[in-house]
Amino acid sequence: MKTKSARWTPGLKKLKAISIRQPWAWLIVNGYKDVENRIWAAKLRGPVLIHAGQSKSDTTPEALAYIKRRYRVANLPDTFETGGIVGIAEITDCVQRHHSKWFQGPFGWTLASARRLPFKSCKGQLKFFTPEI
Repeated sequence: MKTKSARWTPGLKKLKAISIRQPWAWLIVNGYKDVENRIWAAKLRGPVLIHAGQSKSDTTPEALAYIKRRYRVANLPDTFETGGIVGIAEITDCVQRHHSKWFQGPFGWTLASARRLPFKSCKGQLKFFTPEI
């Protein structure tokens, strides 16, 4: 899969961000994962920065092997950037049902136009936040 990338512009620093654990953040910004699952509904629509959280609990060899099997993603990297902004995606909707293999609910934020950004270290937060970058 050919991944798209973006470059940092002054306007991006004004966007809200959402913190997502790896490898899920990587899967979003590299165009695989088109739904982000949450237990709360999002009213925000439009572009949002994707922050890779510090947790590495889902990047163990066992967890990555499961993701490769379950979602048929063959080329996951061995290491992931954590603790900073890794990309951008557009939230197009918030749904309670979706045909995507990535939807697990109860709420799914549908994502489009995901792109990688050059990594910028910053602290994450719960819910949507404005990163200090």
